[in-house]
Amino acid sequence: MSHTLGVRQAQKQKTRQAFLDAALALLEEQSLSSLGLREVTRAVGVAPTAFYRHFPSTADLGVALVEEALGSLHTVIAGTVSAAGDGDERIERTVELIARHVREYPAHIRFIARERNGGVQKVRAAIAEQLARFTAEVKTALAQHPESAGWNDDDLLMLAGLYVDQMLMTASNLLDASPEEQDQVIRAATRRMRLISIGRRHWLR
Repeated sequence: MSHTLGVRQAQKQKTRQAFLDAALALLEEQSLSSLGLREVTRAVGVAPTAFYRHFPSTADLGVALVEEALGSLHTVIAGTVSAAGDGDERIERTVELIARHVREYPAHIRFIARERNGGVQKVRAAIAEQLARFTAEVKTALAQHPESAGWNDDDLLMLAGLYVDQMLMTASNLLDASPEEQDQVIRAATRRMRLISIGRRHWLR
C-alpha cells in the first residue's frame, strides 16, 4: 500500500510540475491575467478538470511560480551578504550571483519582473512578501558586519531595502541587455552598490 501511495504522490508531483513548466512557457508571451486555464491544460495534455486537483485557480498557480522563482534564493543571498570579506568582495559576489541566476532562470526572472506590478493581486502580494523576506534577511546579515555598529533597526532595514532594490534592478537590466551589453550592466550595478556602501560608512557621522 505504501508503495502505491508513493507512486501516486510522485505522479501527482510530476503533473503539478508540468503545470508550472507549461504556464511559465506560456507566460513568456503574455501576462498571468490573460492566461487561460484551458491553455495550460492543453499544453500539459490533460483535461481542464485535472487542473483543480493541483491549484484552486490560475492565481494560485502564479503564487506557486513566485515560490519556485524566488524561494530557493533566500539562503543563498543571505549567505552571500554575510560571508567573510570586505564590502567590495561581498558586492562582487552578490552581483555575480544575480547575473548567474538570470542566465540560468531567465523565464522565472521575466515572470517576476512582469507580475510584480501586474494585474493579479494575489501574485503581487506573494512577490511583495518574498521581497520583504529578502529585505529582512539582508538586514539580519548586514547587522553582523562591524560597519553596522551603532545602527538602529530602522536604518538597517532601509539599507537592506536599498540593496534589494538594486538586486532587482540589476536582474531586470540583465534581462533586457544583449550579451555584449551584460558586462556593462554588471559594472554599473557594482558601482551603484559601492556607492550605497560608501554612504553606509558615513551615515552615522
